[in-house]
Amino acid sequence: MQLIAEGDEMLVLAYRPFGLVQPYAETGPIFLHAQDCAHCEADRLPAWFAHLQPALVRGYDSKDWIKYETGAVVAGSELAAACENILADVDVAYVHIRSKFNCFQCRVDRF
Repeated sequence: MQLIAEGDEMLVLAYRPFGLVQPYAETGPIFLHAQDCAHCEADRLPAWFAHLQPALVRGYDSKDWIKYETGAVVAGSELAAACENILADVDVAYVHIRSKFNCFQCRVDRF
């Protein structure tokens, strides 16, 4: 998985990273390569995430509600550790990583 290079064709789609509509289920844009590209390995964050400056992380419970006390703004290089720390809370079902503009980047689940 890599960033879309300047000048490359892309698709812009609306995406809601939640299964059900509820107060935290906002819909926002996602940008995809128009052509086939390498997929991200499912067991680690893409290397380019280290360049997210800053990144937002927050945990959600099993009902898709934000666990506010888990929210943090971190350097991209600290994302993996921040996600591990948030997932250490047994009440957290998953973590969202978002850009500094609050754009959804990915969901991190427990293995």
